Amino acid sequence: MKKIDIVVVNWNSGSQLKLCLDSLSSTVIEKKIVIDNFSSDDSAKLIADFHSVTLILSCTNLGFGKACNLGAEHAQGEFLLFLNPDAAVYPGTLEKSLAFMQDPRNADVGICGVRLKDETGHVARSCARFPSPWGFVAHALGLDRLFPRLGHSMAEWPHDSTRDVDQVIGAFFLVRRSVFDALGGFDERFFVYFEEVDFSRRARQAGWRSVYLADVQAFHAGGGTSNQVKARRLFYSLRSRLLYAHKHFGAAGFALTCTATLLLEPLSRTALALGRRSWTTCKETWFAYAMLWRWLPQWVFKGATR
Repeated sequence: MKKIDIVVVNWNSGSQLKLCLDSLSSTVIEKKIVIDNFSSDDSAKLIADFHSVTLILSCTNLGFGKACNLGAEHAQGEFLLFLNPDAAVYPGTLEKSLAFMQDPRNADVGICGVRLKDETGHVARSCARFPSPWGFVAHALGLDRLFPRLGHSMAEWPHDSTRDVDQVIGAFFLVRRSVFDALGGFDERFFVYFEEVDFSRRARQAGWRSVYLADVQAFHAGGGTSNQVKARRLFYSLRSRLLYAHKHFGAAGFALTCTATLLLEPLSRTALALGRRSWTTCKETWFAYAMLWRWLPQWVFKGATR
């Protein structure tokens, strides 16, 4: 049986990182690589107890996609697992995933994900449809909350069966090394968010399938360290959305996405926050949009994606 190289990108993950590494005791693991994105919480020091881990310290926050690509450069196995530091595997998770990928019947599967559960045993909605301009409009207006099928998150599906999907989230992202190399890894223009969506779309265009395995489970806390900076998290998500739309949609689709993202969504988010009397959420929303509007001229006139 071939083995898996595991890449974990750490940014101020605290004790979550140790729990993640503690779970990685499977014999199918070839290398464990941690990229520390200039953490300030000393979480990287926890790795000192893990002699089998290759630690790479960055002098700046590279972003998720670029850090993953750096980790992949130090890997050598035929399979790569990109695992979030707020995730952990259970006994048998890696063995079953690898067996599925090595089954000759699944030779055209380039990417697979597993059933992710949180602390309460709740199954995370960890698969999604490829985004569309009208899907972003539905999200901007909050219509996907009322009619989930209008959105991208597949929230209407209980994630209770193995099936082909457009994409699985990056918290547990198992990919063939040959596919990763052929596609040039993650697009580093996406600092965080949408990098796995973009990769999955390019993989589909190249003829590879993505599969969600319902009978294989792993743990994922969700939110992770990005909960520490909610306004900035929203900004990164909105920025990556525009970058994705510009890359994959035509002019009309990109214009529609920009209209929904820049004009409709801040109003709907504000209305929802005020309706809930959540002044903090309202403040975070407008702080995120202030960052987005400051970035836009840099992108439009200078081509800056970060």
